[in-house]
Amino acid sequence: MERMKVCPLSELKEGQNRVIQRGGDYIAVLLRDGQPVAINDTCPHMGGSLATGWITDEGTVVCPWHGWEFRLCDGAGVWPPGINIKTYAVEVQDGDVYVVFNDAEQKAD
Repeated sequence: MERMKVCPLSELKEGQNRVIQRGGDYIAVLLRDGQPVAINDTCPHMGGSLATGWITDEGTVVCPWHGWEFRLCDGAGVWPPGINIKTYAVEVQDGDVYVVFNDAEQKAD
């Protein structure tokens, strides 16, 4: 298991996403109703950055390129269904946000 510090929680604002890189993967870290969440930043359709998309009231993120939509809670594809993205555990410790990588437990795309 590996943890990567993102930033202080106070620096994350609703609608202002952070992107971190781990190896060749980009991970979007964002706030949803005051809680940090982390998802794979790359849309599986054509590689658009999900961090530059928008979050819906239903708790999904929409890719700005072609409208593909994924649930933030588990990465499940809403449109089109059946195509998913990875989600990552997030911890807040001493006021800092960390993404937790446990490759054996990550939800597959």
